[in-house]
Amino acid sequence: MRSIRKVAALTIAAALAVAGCSSDNKNDAPKAEMGPDGKVIVDTFSPANADLNLDTNPVTKLMSDKFKIQFRWQTTTFDAGPAREKRQISLASGDYPDLFMLIPWVDGFSQADVLKLGKQGVAVPLEKLIKDNAPNIQKALDSNQTLREMSTAPDGHIYALPQWSDCFHCSYPDKLWINSAWLKKLNLPMPKTTEELRTVLRAFKTKDPNGNGKADEIPMTADVQDGHLIDYLMGGFAYPPAGANNGGLGLLTLDGDKVSTPVNTPEWREGLKYIHSLFQEGLIDQASFTQNAEALQATGNNPDAVMIGSSPLLHPAIFVQLGSKDGRDKQYDAAPPLTGPSGKSYSGLNYPSSSTFTFMLTNKASKEAQVAAIKMLDYIYTTEGTNIAVMGPEGVGWNKPGAGDIALDNSVQPLYKRTPGTQAPKNLSWDSMAQYNLTLAYRNANVVPMDIYAEAGYERRLFQATKLYEGHDDKAQFFPTVSVWTDPSVSAEITTLKTNLDSYVSQGQLAFITGSKNIDTDWDAYVKGLDGVGLKRYLELNQKDYDGYKAGWARRSTLRDVLVDRLEHTVLACVGLVLIERST
Repeated sequence: MRSIRKVAALTIAAALAVAGCSSDNKNDAPKAEMGPDGKVIVDTFSPANADLNLDTNPVTKLMSDKFKIQFRWQTTTFDAGPAREKRQISLASGDYPDLFMLIPWVDGFSQADVLKLGKQGVAVPLEKLIKDNAPNIQKALDSNQTLREMSTAPDGHIYALPQWSDCFHCSYPDKLWINSAWLKKLNLPMPKTTEELRTVLRAFKTKDPNGNGKADEIPMTADVQDGHLIDYLMGGFAYPPAGANNGGLGLLTLDGDKVSTPVNTPEWREGLKYIHSLFQEGLIDQASFTQNAEALQATGNNPDAVMIGSSPLLHPAIFVQLGSKDGRDKQYDAAPPLTGPSGKSYSGLNYPSSSTFTFMLTNKASKEAQVAAIKMLDYIYTTEGTNIAVMGPEGVGWNKPGAGDIALDNSVQPLYKRTPGTQAPKNLSWDSMAQYNLTLAYRNANVVPMDIYAEAGYERRLFQATKLYEGHDDKAQFFPTVSVWTDPSVSAEITTLKTNLDSYVSQGQLAFITGSKNIDTDWDAYVKGLDGVGLKRYLELNQKDYDGYKAGWARRSTLRDVLVDRLEHTVLACVGLVLIERST
């Protein structure tokens, strides 16, 4: 049947090509708005923090001159909530821009957003624009299977592009940073097992490692925005799936080709019992589950004494100021993944480290604006373009390597040397807004000092720390979230299910950890409640999408299928136009 369908489509297309699809072949794109200097005006929506003025930014001027674009900026903040709200208001009101250039961890579009906007005709398909004008983007899509899968919707269109940043240390977010100066003072080894960690935390609590004669030490703390407390500690018992964009726990794992979840398993229960036992002893700060990032940073920077013994976070600058006058930021080193009582030692994998969509052209953009914008992005995909857009002008934001300079990965040739943030001027680059092609090879070629405790050597410190976690992810259990597109007909349902499940699991786990629920007597009710908030349906829908991804039909993985589907769409549109023209 499928071969007959293809032949029929090709036959009809050939006939229409001879007859002519329509008499006008109109371009539906709006007429270009031009500035007085001949540049095409592109209304562009982007986040900008207090240090960033996109109107006066040198990268804006370079892109404007190079690609004949006059940017008309609509900006938000780096505060994710208000930024997303303003983005959604612009879409709902119809007063949206020609171009969205967003930041993944601020206000990036989800898969569901992209599909919805694509089906509505708001998002302009990019694949032909890329093929005709963007060889560097095309090369990246052709050479990186995951990028291609996450960029291509089930109907074969590319409605938006994500950033690709091979952030090695971001790929393993479930780290524990521990005060090694306190370990040394108390003559304790770096903990490697769940019980060795208990011993260390008890000593931090009771043996006055900060030396001020007060019992004010906090053995372990985190915050609600960045914390990976459950994820890290759970690794000694069960594989903890990482959430998107380092956003805490995920829900889905794989058991062979069966989509499953660990949060209702006996192993997960044992992990929660262990975490509860630490909390019950006062070894985990109660504020870990309520305080925000500012409160955690205030504790880490307490001027009277070093307070924090350990913190399960992506990196230590989240809880202590780098370059602290007393050098406290140099006291923290990464503990390895813990080995639990049954010998398990897992660390969650977050790959790729950015999963939202950030570059989207809309149907408000003229053809000239579309071409200029995609050519600009294509330039950013080059090494030169990335250097300038992410770091700013050469000689100010970065320099070429000098004699004796060593790359982050000391086995590769260094490529660039970034000016430390404290030495670089403000408003120098587009930075996070331009991180579209930061491959592992590119990131690892950055010149970084060998002193991992110097502020300029911080990236090497994170690189070396992450080596402890590499290999502790279980790729057999890893669910490829970004590659598995949700069936548009159930996207609203699956989004609602996930929201409800996230809330239920989070509240249930917190209740077991703090002791407001007894894990021995209340666990069965918790598991039963998961089905009450839709776990079975959620797994069923994700299984269907995953099966489609594996089979290839859901993502239209072969070029032939993509071409045929697009051809059929074009044929139907042409037939409609011909019939309309003949009836008038």
